[in-house]
Amino acid sequence: MSMSARADRAGSRLRACSLAGALCVVLTGCAVGPDFVRPAEPRATHYLPGGDARTTVAAQGVAQQLTPGAQVAGDWWRLFGSRQLEDVIAEALAANPGLTAAQASLSASEDNLRAGYGIFFPQAQADARGTRERTTLLTLGENPAGGNVFNLFTLSASASYALDVFGGERRQLEALGAGVDEQRAAERAAYVTLLANVVNTVIARAAYGAEIEATQQLIGLQREQVRLARVQYRAGTQPYSNVLSLQSQLATYEATIPQLGQKLDQAGDLLAALVGQTAAAWSPPRISLEQLKLPGNLPVSLPSSLVGQRPDVLLAEAAVHVASANVGVATAAMLPSVMLDGTYSANSLEANQLFAAKGRAWSFGGDVTAPLFEGGTLWYQRKAAQETYRQTAALYRQTVLTAFEQVTDTLRALDHDAAALHAEDEALRTAKQALHLVQTNYAAGLVTYLDVLGADAQYHQAAINDLEAAAQRYQDTVALYVALGGGWWNASPTIARR
Repeated sequence: MSMSARADRAGSRLRACSLAGALCVVLTGCAVGPDFVRPAEPRATHYLPGGDARTTVAAQGVAQQLTPGAQVAGDWWRLFGSRQLEDVIAEALAANPGLTAAQASLSASEDNLRAGYGIFFPQAQADARGTRERTTLLTLGENPAGGNVFNLFTLSASASYALDVFGGERRQLEALGAGVDEQRAAERAAYVTLLANVVNTVIARAAYGAEIEATQQLIGLQREQVRLARVQYRAGTQPYSNVLSLQSQLATYEATIPQLGQKLDQAGDLLAALVGQTAAAWSPPRISLEQLKLPGNLPVSLPSSLVGQRPDVLLAEAAVHVASANVGVATAAMLPSVMLDGTYSANSLEANQLFAAKGRAWSFGGDVTAPLFEGGTLWYQRKAAQETYRQTAALYRQTVLTAFEQVTDTLRALDHDAAALHAEDEALRTAKQALHLVQTNYAAGLVTYLDVLGADAQYHQAAINDLEAAAQRYQDTVALYVALGGGWWNASPTIARR
């Protein structure tokens, strides 16, 4: 066999293999670019050294039990035992503009995905046209005496179908689907954030109100101390420096009232905004810390479950999926595209002869388009897509690490909060005993009334510190529910509809 014959045979085999390969791609649905693989679950089995099962020290009669593997309740805010809090949550879920915007964005992405499926169907158009024309033979280089006037009626239809040989359209649709996952995660993040903001703001308002009340009582006692010090100064039993010292302390206490009042008002304004109202049109309910119940049994999701629960992690994962699909889109843009198209038309000079056989025309064909030279545009667009994929993958890993950090910090905070509140409770109890002892000595004539007021002021200051520690414990409990994902997957149908 000659060299040329062997070359012809090899060329024939290569063309046959190429045709078979292209047919395989079309029939089996292969697509260029990387296939997305969901990141592996974390190998960690707990968040804290030695395990997560523990019980915090008892403070104000409550020791919180942390149970690994327990489920986060879909309506965890009801565990705080306040009907008024539940009503505020219901209003916020129904009318918060941020949540409404997130839901609309999710619906728009779903509609875009549905629209994207149209690429897999033939595209057909119809056209009907009627014109009256005058032609001249001058266009043909002749010099006629006049022109022809006639009517032309045309009815045509065309259809085209893009063969997604290399899967560029499928990758584009995959990116749209991952975009839906992004918006769904964003909507869940808005939902969880809204719940946390409402509950934390209610707790903060309750703490500010209680602190204002306790501070006002303390100011009353301090004013009485100043009055007695002045009496003793006039009697010559106390130096004037004692009066100035007490007045300075009184001014410090009085200065905290406007600051606390501003925080209280700001918390109320924030609540109004969270429920979709203005501060002038909506008044926040009066909820005290005593009306709230601290949850005693707290769930601790397993690390392997955390990545499937937290909206920020799911959002980062969807971003990786979008970037992965975009690599396939950019790769397919560098390869040939195949289009099948056909047309059919009926033409006539008279409307009643439009469907006559002599006026019919049709065509059918295919079009293969391949980029030859783009100045490096397509090549670098693909490289940019690959780098974006690497970036989103790194950001996903960072998001997972941040999620673990937040859960770990919150678990540690609950331990510290319980210990701090226990210490503040002990300080409050000791201050109360000291006050009782001073009052007893005063009744026996062993101390002055100024000593009684001083002990009473210490007691009220200890009460303020105790309030702040209790509020912090409440808010860190909320932080644990949020850090574990917010329980959106366990939400009831009623809450989901809202």
